[in-house]
Amino acid sequence: MRTEQRGARLIDLLWRDTALRVSVALTLLGCALFFVFDGDSVRQVQVYWAFQVPLDAALALGAWRIREISPRRFRTFWTILAFAGSCFAVGDAVQTVLTFVHTDSPSMNGGLVQTAFFAVGMSSNVIACLIFPQGLSTRREKSIFWLDATTVIVGGGVTAWCFAVNPLGGAHSDRLTASLTAALVVVAAFSATKVALIKAPPMARIAAWPMVAAASMQGISTFLPGDFQEASHPYVFTIRLVPSLLIAVGPWVQAGVLRSGRTYRATKRRPYSLLPYGMIGLTFVIFFAMLPDQASSQLWGAAIGVVVISCLVAGRQLVAFHDNMQLIDRLDVALDEVRGHEAQLLAQASTDGLTGLANRTRFAALLDEEMSAADGVSVLLIDLDDFKTVNDTLGHAAGDALLVSVSERLRDAVRTGDVVARLGGDEFAILLPGADAAAAGWVADDIQRRLTEPMDVRGHVLVTRASVGVARSRPGDDQSVLLSNADIAMYEAKRRGKSMWVEYTDAMGARISAEARLSREMAQAVERGEFTLLYQPIVRLSDGVLTGVESLIRWNHPTRGLVTPGEFIPVAERTGQIVAVGRWALREACRQAAEWRRSFPAAAELRVGVNVAGRQLREPGFVAEVDAVLTETGLPPSHLNIEVTETAVFDDEESTEVLFDLRGHGVRLSLDDFGTAASSLGLLLTTPVTSLKLDRSFVESITTVGRQAAVANAVSQMAAALELASVAEGIETAEQRVVLQDLGYRYGQGFLFARPLPAAEIASAWLSGHARLPA
Repeated sequence: MRTEQRGARLIDLLWRDTALRVSVALTLLGCALFFVFDGDSVRQVQVYWAFQVPLDAALALGAWRIREISPRRFRTFWTILAFAGSCFAVGDAVQTVLTFVHTDSPSMNGGLVQTAFFAVGMSSNVIACLIFPQGLSTRREKSIFWLDATTVIVGGGVTAWCFAVNPLGGAHSDRLTASLTAALVVVAAFSATKVALIKAPPMARIAAWPMVAAASMQGISTFLPGDFQEASHPYVFTIRLVPSLLIAVGPWVQAGVLRSGRTYRATKRRPYSLLPYGMIGLTFVIFFAMLPDQASSQLWGAAIGVVVISCLVAGRQLVAFHDNMQLIDRLDVALDEVRGHEAQLLAQASTDGLTGLANRTRFAALLDEEMSAADGVSVLLIDLDDFKTVNDTLGHAAGDALLVSVSERLRDAVRTGDVVARLGGDEFAILLPGADAAAAGWVADDIQRRLTEPMDVRGHVLVTRASVGVARSRPGDDQSVLLSNADIAMYEAKRRGKSMWVEYTDAMGARISAEARLSREMAQAVERGEFTLLYQPIVRLSDGVLTGVESLIRWNHPTRGLVTPGEFIPVAERTGQIVAVGRWALREACRQAAEWRRSFPAAAELRVGVNVAGRQLREPGFVAEVDAVLTETGLPPSHLNIEVTETAVFDDEESTEVLFDLRGHGVRLSLDDFGTAASSLGLLLTTPVTSLKLDRSFVESITTVGRQAAVANAVSQMAAALELASVAEGIETAEQRVVLQDLGYRYGQGFLFARPLPAAEIASAWLSGHARLPA
């Protein structure tokens, strides 16, 4: 079914191809004009040369375009073919001008310039075909191939000599042109046939055969006698023009094959070839045609005897070949089952069972083969965005069906010769041999476009998106480096907002390396005692009395000095180290608060705030861990205030359950940085928080910007209505303090009262009664 669909798609693509339609239309128009101007050889020749030029240009443009999307090993072939088309176009354009300037001697034979460009172009064409590897591995295969090739060249040469170069009766006066044309046509016919029949051709047979047919028509038109060599009949011009169309359409048909996703392989060849026997027959026909009319009966008898004996020997060989093939077929039947089992085992070992794509092992092996190529390789690493939601809401069967649909779209997006693999889960990879940055970007864009098209998955219409990382190999890279670079680029795409592709740069690698180094150092920082806590006072706005502190972690790095939380907290959250760091901060804050309670009467009602990340809330046993810390330190649960951000608990049932458990154990909860996320109002109804902390971004301009005052007022009113305490962060001026107090805020913190302080300064300046804010 897939093959039929691709065949139908190919026909549709060819039908809608503007270049093909224009080329066919021009050829039909030219043929019609040949008949319209019948008898006017000057006009016919002018039309002939004028219509050659756009067909030559179509060949050059088509070959150049197909070069960009073909596998690496085919690009030299298409480059040379594009050069040949350009030579034809230039030579024919010059000849067109000459036919309109000199109308006294119309001829389909080109002048000196056209002949030179034709010779260069045709020679380039022939070279492209000859240098293309045959795909033959053994000496025997190569010997057989070149024997057949020599047979074709000799047979064609005999034909050219007898009918074109040195015909009976001297039919041609321009023997140099005839000789050149005949020789090039013979070799071109062999070369085109070679390209169509080798094991790994640069083009599908459906695209190669029009070019082979063109060479054949050129050869026939060269050898036809009599009126066929005169520029006076419409059919002569038609026979000469049509091959130009057939050559031009080859690359465009190949482009349609690649765009349709259709695969092509050379058919299995017989162990013997009928080609030499055909050349023998052709030579015999020429031999009889060349016999003089007055030949003796002895000569005729000898000739007929040679032909009959040769035919009998050839027939005997063919019978022996046929018997051998039957024996080979019987052996093949016996081996087919073994091969089938072997192929099945190989496929299972190298193929993903769900999608049919290459698996991680196969992808790694192919990537390793391509890494040594001179023109490099590009890799795309693809991770579906929010795939877990599909599994959680629609079930794993729907998730599997989605992966199958995605794999089909990835196959359709790549070029022939590229490799699509599923590395595991919802992660895919694409290997692009020889693709530069532009080609890799084109594939990535096409993938994004295809994935955004709705797909029907088990009765559900889904739109999926993906984050794609693109990396290209560089000299000295191994596959682990290349895959690591693609992985870095993919996570950079997720960091930037998902549903996009990002190409790896050295700056990304440097940042990731720095983060990795920071992560390694962070793993040892807790054990080495490099972390410390500072405490920022939270005061009652009405009289400045200390009611609590917020603990803020700092990292005193032995070589870097003070590392701010903005540098290491995001890394800790991405790597999961926030769990260990947060565990230390919780224990240290509770220990310090309990010590203050024992040492200072003013700390009897003091609450200590500890920031907790969403990753910590989802850690199994977090509630039990909090209980153990409170028991160990002796701090009452009501004096611990756990602060969480809105994004940490938004749409997360697991985290919400943990918050309810903590509240049930008497721990107080604050919604930190309130107002900065779209989830704020909903969270007030779904989470058991006891206080709201207005983010500092709504405080900094509250005395000058009306909107900020309006938001602060709304938050205060909601907190009062829900019986929640309200705390304003970032208070820096007395005027801000007055405005917030008038809006109903009871508590505040900020530089107006104190910067974050070490525990000793909190004790000496606040809890001992030596320092006091003005009321």
